[in-house]
Amino acid sequence: MSDANSVNDSEGLIIVSEAACKSVIDRDSAFSAVENVFASMSKGDAYNFPVIREAIGYADALYGFKSGFDRAGKALGLKSGGYWPGNEAKGLTNHQSTIFLFNPDNGKLRALVGGNYLTAVRTAAASAVSIAHLARKDSKVIGMIGAGHQSTFQLRAALEQRSFEKVVAWNGNKERLKKLQAVAEEMGIPFESVEREQLCSEADVIITITSAFEPLLMKEWIKPGTHIACMGTDTVGKQEVDANLLASATVFTDEIAQSISLGEAQHAIKSGTIKESDITTLGDVINGMHPGRRNEDEITLFDGTGVGLQDLAVASAAARLAVEKGKAQHISL
Repeated sequence: MSDANSVNDSEGLIIVSEAACKSVIDRDSAFSAVENVFASMSKGDAYNFPVIREAIGYADALYGFKSGFDRAGKALGLKSGGYWPGNEAKGLTNHQSTIFLFNPDNGKLRALVGGNYLTAVRTAAASAVSIAHLARKDSKVIGMIGAGHQSTFQLRAALEQRSFEKVVAWNGNKERLKKLQAVAEEMGIPFESVEREQLCSEADVIITITSAFEPLLMKEWIKPGTHIACMGTDTVGKQEVDANLLASATVFTDEIAQSISLGEAQHAIKSGTIKESDITTLGDVINGMHPGRRNEDEITLFDGTGVGLQDLAVASAAARLAVEKGKAQHISL
């Protein structure tokens, strides 16, 4: 990636607001940034640093840091932020974060980029990349588990990857499904609220995007040929699907180290249901080093843990585009 170069060469500090990010980063640019960084990780051109993520003991919040370095694109930085479950009642987004970009040549801070919108759009892009490379070409029904802030981003990005003809969805609070229904209706696709077992019996692609700490989908519910994108588990203890499901699926991830430590695979690894060697990075599929889906009956599962390099990729693109379009603020240092 070359996005970071123009940012590193700029004078002073660049500030890119949430509003600016929304105006310059769309689903296509997010998809390309995430797909490219997955490929770079697979080649060894980019790598993530260990994640720090902790409960702070206040406001039920989780807070931490994700960081990394893309050697080829010279994108160095971190995302600082977390999850405040009480924010929605205050009219705020539960996920709050800011991305810091540094010049790798001298360590100077180059840009501060709003991370809330970018977190949602890059997470949706990751599941969309997995669908593009792993889901059956003839997939017709998409299932959504969860209807929180990120769910509409997920659904919009996913609907662009296959010719889906129906959306089925489940959420603990069914009232919140209206947001997903509105997206489906906007796209002219039928929508139905269903129970989880029925969802699994119908869906060719399933996206889980929750903050669950217990399995919501069971192995015996999943039909042959399904692709599942597990996008909610990013912390030790979280879990969205039955650990035995991973043993019956071909498992892919953004980064294996995070998958086995804090991703959906953590439970299957801990119980011995699968081994680390059973997991393949999605970047290997993108680079042609792994065939991906091998047949129409294979169950594929993408463990989307959310790596720091995803944030750096979209933030670098946002900073460059914001500067080019006159939407960034500049502060002399």
